[in-house]
Order: sequence, then structure tokens, then C-alpha cells
Amino acid sequence: MDFDQPPVVRVEVGSSPDLDPHAWPMTLPAVAQLAREGLDLPRGVTFLVGENGSGKSTLVEAVAIAYGLSPEGGSTHSDHSTRPTESALSGALRLRRGIGASRWGFFLRAETMHGWYTYLDAHAGRNDPDYHAMSHGESFLAVLEATFDGPASYCLDEPEAALSFSSTLALLGRLHDLARDGAQVLCATHFPVLASLPGATVLEVGDWGYRPATWEELELVTHWTAYLADPGRYLRHVLD
Repeated sequence: MDFDQPPVVRVEVGSSPDLDPHAWPMTLPAVAQLAREGLDLPRGVTFLVGENGSGKSTLVEAVAIAYGLSPEGGSTHSDHSTRPTESALSGALRLRRGIGASRWGFFLRAETMHGWYTYLDAHAGRNDPDYHAMSHGESFLAVLEATFDGPASYCLDEPEAALSFSSTLALLGRLHDLARDGAQVLCATHFPVLASLPGATVLEVGDWGYRPATWEELELVTHWTAYLADPGRYLRHVLD
């Protein structure tokens, strides 16, 4: 029996009375593919890369909640909520857990981190940092240093939203260290710098569902490369 498994070995979609198979999010191609085929998750970092509305964040959110994490972010010990907006997909997910793997996890969600900082303030210890006293990017990096440690499960939803270029490189270094230490990371992003992490699994999400891709093959990388080479080629279509 293999006892050296990641926290989540496989993700599948079952049935749930709260999930309409003919309505969103089941109508998203990526979610429909997950329902048909399931998804194996390896150790290390897996990126879901795609446009807004492609379903990448919906998938990461559902996996995080099914794992036992708060939909608004935080660790397995956090329990806070302001305004529920998550889909019903998590209630239908079936996670095959790794035998002997860590049960601890963390969900970093860019759009709700401010509320999570407030939750932390109400439960702060003597040596806990004051996240609200930092810039948005600084607080993100502080969270990485304080909580991203060891071979656990980490779900990240567009973490680049708060980060500068240099801070994104710092995040890449942290993800590299986590992968080296045996952690499992599932990250939704539409930032080519983040998706360039060597050794990561990259799934491109779009109208086709999700498919394996190399960094060079991503539509995201093609567009960014072309834009940086000649911004006017794109701007003339939006500024005229």
C-alpha cells in the first residue's frame, strides 16, 4: 500500500440535491469535464490557467471547501463567513484523500483576504503580525511566510492580484520550496509569470474544458508576449 501520497489524490463529482446538472456551474466546460472524467492531482504545484469566467476559480474554490477550508480563505482551523457567494459544486465533490497524508491546508483567496485579516485580529495571539498595518502585497507575503510551511494542501485563487512583479517572484520561490518539501498546491491564475514555475503541472482552462499545456503553449503567454512586443497592435482596437 502506498503511504506516500499527496493530500488529495483525485477529485470527482458526485450528486448533490443543491446542484442542478443543467445550470451554472455545471454548464461551465471545465466543470462538465470534471464531472465526466474526474481529475488526478499530483504532488507539487498545479496551475489552472485561463480567462475570467473560464471556471478556474470555481474549481479551486470547490476543492478548497470540500477539503474543509473556509470559502473565504484561511486554514483548516479558520471558521468565518461574511456573505456566502460560493457555488454548490463543493457539496458534490468527492475527494480521494492520500493515505497517511497531512490533513492541514490553507486557502488563499485574493478577494476575501481583507475579511480574513479582520477575523485573525479577533483571534490574534501576542506574536501574530498586524496584517491590516501592511500594504496589500506585504500582507500576502507575510501570510506566505507564516502559514505556507510543510507538505500540506494549499489552494490559491489568483494570488497575483495583490503582488508586484518582484513579489510574484518571491511567491514563485515559496511555491518551489513547498513543492520540494512534498506539498500539494492548486492555484488558479491568469498571470504568465506565476505559471512559469519549473516543474509545475499546467492545465489550460477554456471553452474546451481543461487540458495539459506547456508554458509556451498557453494562449495567455502568446497574448502577453505579443502585447509587450507591440502594445499598439492591441490598443488600437480598444482606444479607437
